[in-house]
Amino acid sequence: MAKMEVKTSLLDNMIGVGDMVLLEPLDEDSFINNLKKRFDHSEVYTYIGSVVISINPYRSLPIYTPEKVEEYRNRNFYELSPHIFALSDEAYRSLRDQDKDQCILITGESGAGKTEASKLVMSYVAAVCGKGAEVNQVKEQLLQSNPVLEAFGNAKTVRNDNSSRFGKYMDIEFDFKGDPLGGVISNYLLEKSRVVKQPRGERNFHIFYQILSGASEDFLCKLKLERDFSRYNYLGLDSAKVNGVDDAANFRTVRNAMQIVGFMDHETQSVFEVVAAVLKLGNIEFKPESRVNGLDESKIKDKNELKEICELTGIDQSVLERAFSFRTVEAKQEKVSTTLNVAQAYYARDALAKNLYSRLFSWLVTRINESIKAQTKVRKKVMGVLDIYGFEIFEDNSFEQFIINYCNEKLQQIFIELTLKEEQEEYIREGIEWTHIEYFNNAIICDLIENNQTGILAMLDEECLRPGTVTDDTFLEKLNQVCATHQHFESRMSKCSRFLNDTSLPHSCFRIQHYAGKVMYQVEGFVDKNNDLLYRDLSQAMWKASHSLIKALFPEGNPAKINLKRPPTAGSQFKASVATLMKNLQTKNPNYIRCIKPNDKKAAHIFNDALVCHQVRYLGLLENVRVRRAGYAFRQAYEPCLERYKMLCKQTWPHWRGPARAGVEVLFNELEIPEEEFSFGRSKIFIRNPRTLFKLEDLRKQRLEDLATLIEKIYRGWKCRTRFLLMKKSQIVIASWYRRYAQQKKYQKIKSSAIIVQSYIRGWKARKLLRELKHQKRCNEAATIIAAYWHGTQARRELRRLKEEARNKHAIAVIWAYWLGYKVRREYRKFFRANAGRKIYEFTLQRLMQKYFLEMKNKMPSLSPIDKNWPARPYLFLDSTHKELKRIFHLWRCKKYRDQFTDQQKLIYEEKLEASELFKDKKALYPASVGQPFQGAYLEISKNPKYKKLKDAVDEKIIIAEVVNKINRANGKATSRIFLLTKNNVLLADQKSGNIKSEVPLGDVTKVSMSSQNDGFFAVHLKEGSGAAGKGDFLLSSDHLIEMATKLYRTTLSQTKQKLNIEISDEFLVQFRQDKVCVKFIQGSQKNGNIPTCKRKNNRLLEVAVP
Repeated sequence: MAKMEVKTSLLDNMIGVGDMVLLEPLDEDSFINNLKKRFDHSEVYTYIGSVVISINPYRSLPIYTPEKVEEYRNRNFYELSPHIFALSDEAYRSLRDQDKDQCILITGESGAGKTEASKLVMSYVAAVCGKGAEVNQVKEQLLQSNPVLEAFGNAKTVRNDNSSRFGKYMDIEFDFKGDPLGGVISNYLLEKSRVVKQPRGERNFHIFYQILSGASEDFLCKLKLERDFSRYNYLGLDSAKVNGVDDAANFRTVRNAMQIVGFMDHETQSVFEVVAAVLKLGNIEFKPESRVNGLDESKIKDKNELKEICELTGIDQSVLERAFSFRTVEAKQEKVSTTLNVAQAYYARDALAKNLYSRLFSWLVTRINESIKAQTKVRKKVMGVLDIYGFEIFEDNSFEQFIINYCNEKLQQIFIELTLKEEQEEYIREGIEWTHIEYFNNAIICDLIENNQTGILAMLDEECLRPGTVTDDTFLEKLNQVCATHQHFESRMSKCSRFLNDTSLPHSCFRIQHYAGKVMYQVEGFVDKNNDLLYRDLSQAMWKASHSLIKALFPEGNPAKINLKRPPTAGSQFKASVATLMKNLQTKNPNYIRCIKPNDKKAAHIFNDALVCHQVRYLGLLENVRVRRAGYAFRQAYEPCLERYKMLCKQTWPHWRGPARAGVEVLFNELEIPEEEFSFGRSKIFIRNPRTLFKLEDLRKQRLEDLATLIEKIYRGWKCRTRFLLMKKSQIVIASWYRRYAQQKKYQKIKSSAIIVQSYIRGWKARKLLRELKHQKRCNEAATIIAAYWHGTQARRELRRLKEEARNKHAIAVIWAYWLGYKVRREYRKFFRANAGRKIYEFTLQRLMQKYFLEMKNKMPSLSPIDKNWPARPYLFLDSTHKELKRIFHLWRCKKYRDQFTDQQKLIYEEKLEASELFKDKKALYPASVGQPFQGAYLEISKNPKYKKLKDAVDEKIIIAEVVNKINRANGKATSRIFLLTKNNVLLADQKSGNIKSEVPLGDVTKVSMSSQNDGFFAVHLKEGSGAAGKGDFLLSSDHLIEMATKLYRTTLSQTKQKLNIEISDEFLVQFRQDKVCVKFIQGSQKNGNIPTCKRKNNRLLEVAVP
């Protein structure tokens, strides 16, 4: 792709018109043609004043690089060519420098690029704001929230492969420097009906396909899923695979994003278990059965799927099966249970799937908000980004389209109001007279929909709540009664008369004249979708689940919190959400991005005029241009205006020394522009007609050409003169260098001749000297050889003499040696006869010992310390030796085994050994703890953001962190506390808030008491008179009593050099404030199964019943 041309102004090298406010003539055809011309030249952005029109190119363009970010950073909005970065920079700088909260409203139909536009805005803000580890972490979390929400809230539609099926509004919070602190996300109207049914050519939400494609086999097995899409009824097969989309890679991206955002591992696992349960709900099928009383009921065909769902969610299978077959209706004090037929059972199944997924999505948004919310409570600046569905007009429009179009009516209303408000404020600020602008006010349409008495939503709620038979037809009849005379409402009953029918509309339909055009709605499903009913039996079944996440999603299922009041309808909830959104937007400075889809084929380089024209109409873009042009079409600050057009006047060219406004006045007077065509504001010049601006541009273009010719003439003269002077200087240099070269060559020739003559003379002298030296050397060598021969003769004579003398001495020594040997052998014969028996015995014994050790070498047992095998003793006289060898070998192999331990393993075995000495044969709970490793840190305090406050408060290394139950002496009830043991202190902290309730130095702990039975109760006795003993001793209960008591004993011994007293008794005293209370342990059956319970008997006795 060719490199994009760099522009220095909105008006430079314009392709078409960069700002629609300057378009002449202004009509629908010229508007579309201008967009098409710019689109064909890869100019996908166009302005309407401060509004950005974005056309989806369906291809990658090199206009989002880091270089582009730097190019638009801290630049005036109109200084460069139209770009989404220009609007993002303008909003960010207004927030940072002027302390104005901003909001960016991104609208358009599905496939127009709204989601990508919001990503570009967030990526630009992340690129230009501050740096630092903490700031980068916040930016990364804000950016990584997008993949998670897209996976769970986006789906493939016929118009868009990544269509957002929910509305999203994100408030990004900044500090006074403009660095991001966090954010808050709000979601609107998730299209949960897609969970159970998708139109032809579309898919369910991305996450279902990503799990089946990207999860490992082990993970799928845990979720009880199979990789084959065709096994699940909720997944459409005709579009299961999307070209260019890698679901497996996207699944890995989602898991990584969840980790970055702050999801714990068990939370991620719980989320995917809920998704798997929703997917498997679609495989539950029902069959009809008739009861004895003649009523129809339904039964589940195959209970395997139900069983797997119950295993995933922790719900009793019989409870969920009954919830699918029966419905309980409560009225005051009465309960009526009715059976569900097959159709009602399928409705209940689908309602549960939709509610489960919708509530999971809302939980995800809440959980993400917990991670990305600002941690500080200082005043924050806010930039909101609204990515919400655009106006929808389909062949069949239902309740969802009605709600979406209502939201767009409200957005159009606030858009016109805020645009006019912004125009009026600028006119007043600049001192320009404000004239009233005529425009269409769609408040009458909003009132038709949202009026509390006669609005369509109010009547729909009234129909849903009234007793008797309520259908979609009765709702339409009520609309005909109340709204038939409204000028923007049409139905089978004419607008002019209640008794004349409008036959242009089908039955069961009504039509609304929206600001974007007429839309016909099918009333079928309005009542059911507005009710959004989930049977109470299913809510209660979900609440009974042992799965913590599912239980939290259905709080209304708690029998203790039964509310017979009817829940709010979907329409009223959405109306309240839209009202809150509008109130939020009105407090911020608005910035608009209008997204347009160029074609329905999702292909590059194709511009469908009819499709774009349709979107231009319902986005109200022409209306926006007319409002912007109603006063002055163009305005610009004096400094850039004078800088751009100063060459048109001799007085201002090339430099103007006075104020910029005075220079502009001189310039416009010189050009004789009519006074009615412009006005002078306090800081800007206002131009009424675009023709005036284009005239200035034409004059500037002609003047630039003249200036270019003059500059070219001067440059050519300068270039020729410079070349001549350079050639003259070069000729002088070359001549001087040549003369130098010639003299050097002559000198070198003379020098080489002298060297040759010298070399010949030196050679002759050297050869003469060499001959003399050689003769002298030969004379010296002859004398040396003669002397060497004489010395050799003398040496050989002396050698012969010495050899003869040595042979004579050796003969004498041999004879003497033989004589001495003979004498020794004669004496030894006497000695041998006296000691032969003892020598033979010692020799035999030595041979037996040698044989014993060799056999032991081959029969040695294994090196395992617990192996008790040992070879049998071969001889009786070796009994003591055999036992000693066995003892030594056992000690040696034990040492070898101990040498294999790491320091951590040694510490673990030392703790286990200490526990054995303290509790073996004393505490019934001890045998069960032998096989359990001592972990210490049972709470992930360093990883879990919930305990961040507690982590910051504790500076020492934490030896053990565990949740214990603190027993109240008043009633014997338990309260959850976090038990922390450090090197110097014992701490108790609140489990919910993380606040430290008690802190006791180890030196103040005098004794630990516990029973001998199989329970986890123990008392920590404190030193009387110490600061920590004000409230008395602690009576606690833990599932890891042996480990906690052992670590407390060892830590106290290490720090205080004193052994902590461990008292094991079934009855002991505990000091509570000023009173002593007896804690007594008894045997007995319990209502709570195998869980010991504590009960107060009187003021002096607490009784613990142990099963």
